[in-house]
Amino acid sequence: MFPIGMAERTRGSEPPLSPQVVEEGGEEEEEELSGGEESDLRTPSGRGSLLTRRGITLRVLLKDGLVEPGDGVLSIHYLGKKFVGDLLNDGKIRWVETGQIFNSPSAWATHCKRLVNPAKKSGCGWASVRYRGQKLVQYKTSWLHKYQPSADMSLVSEGEDDEMGDEEEEEGKTAVPTDDKNRKNKPELHDISLVPRRGDRERIPVRYCTLGTRDAARDPHTLVELSAFSAINRFQPFNVAVSSNVLLLMDFHCHLTTSEVVGYLGGRWDTNTQLLTVLRAFPCRTRLADRDSASAVEEEICQNLFMRGLSLVGWYHSHPRGPALPSLQDIDSQMDHQLRLQGSSNGFQPCLGIICGPYYHGNQGVASTITPFWVVPPPEQRPNDYGIPVAVEVTYVQDNFLTSDVLNEMMLLVDFYRAAPDLVQFHQFWCPDTTMMDKIKGSLSGHAPKDQAYSQILEHVYNQLINTH
Repeated sequence: MFPIGMAERTRGSEPPLSPQVVEEGGEEEEEELSGGEESDLRTPSGRGSLLTRRGITLRVLLKDGLVEPGDGVLSIHYLGKKFVGDLLNDGKIRWVETGQIFNSPSAWATHCKRLVNPAKKSGCGWASVRYRGQKLVQYKTSWLHKYQPSADMSLVSEGEDDEMGDEEEEEGKTAVPTDDKNRKNKPELHDISLVPRRGDRERIPVRYCTLGTRDAARDPHTLVELSAFSAINRFQPFNVAVSSNVLLLMDFHCHLTTSEVVGYLGGRWDTNTQLLTVLRAFPCRTRLADRDSASAVEEEICQNLFMRGLSLVGWYHSHPRGPALPSLQDIDSQMDHQLRLQGSSNGFQPCLGIICGPYYHGNQGVASTITPFWVVPPPEQRPNDYGIPVAVEVTYVQDNFLTSDVLNEMMLLVDFYRAAPDLVQFHQFWCPDTTMMDKIKGSLSGHAPKDQAYSQILEHVYNQLINTH
């Protein structure tokens, strides 16, 4: 097994192994009416009583014809993940991926969000779940306008604004005025070209010198500018050469999904010349909560490295919409990887980290920003400081042709992400005159092999991507 468990880097908790009815959902779930109370809502006397929004359930909306049962009509978008559900005749929700049954939007939203973020305490279900693209809270409002037109909407929507504010923050979107919320939906997550996420704009990199002593209260996702070796009175302790096919496969992998990806780098380390040669990228084809799968993937990559006579020399990961700069978490991970890869021997063995930023609008043109980096330990007199992230100077070696290994990996990635909820929508626009497909083609052209026949091969890959939709 590898000394670095990178394939589990962004994984959440595992989903239940068998279908079941899930009733979690926090206070919102507990306050929803039971079936007997709902039946009273459909009588004149029931509608004559002022209801808060918690008194309206999916069963009410179904029985009054505002929504209809159907397969795949419900969805949740959360932190780059998309979940799809069926609306059943009894108002319950069946999660398509596992077949689990949930009693309410709140229960389903809470469960799904905890898979992505285990610290999540509530789901804000009615503000999170969409029915045919429209938020369920809008159907509550429609019901109230229809059956309680004289109701004080400030009472009717009790607590709803808090839900919306929480959801806007968690999805990283820019908050909009209340009137705008009622007129239009938030953009879909795959519209990343035209609607930058608020979280991306606010992740302004800080200088290392401003960090000071390690602080547990500091956001681990804080981005840090890279220093130069010369700025810390050091020389780069090794030289690096990276194959263009490595960049091509890595860039291709990072372009496929709106979620963060991770992979390994294989190559050779020459102690005599102090040259680290990166010859092969090994994408980790793993998904959310796939801890068992992550171990299997690492074992497969380990065998591939051995068969090719290569060593593990580093790792890569993506910042899909943000700058290709390390976060505090990345710095700690890289420092840990460097120590683990070196092992207990006294010899020096470098471990290269690479960050790829495919969809950040601060990039120059359509090309991804690719940032090789390394971490220098803090000074001995300040052991509680963060490691110092430094830029690594790299020589890029142009390959003559696209190898069959790389092509095979690309096709495996296409198959892996084909039905993924976070697959990039390649027909969407990256900018007003450039589609996502144009974007990925333009970025990969910068790593083109010398043999011009590669373009026909890549065109076949691109056609497979288009056929995934």
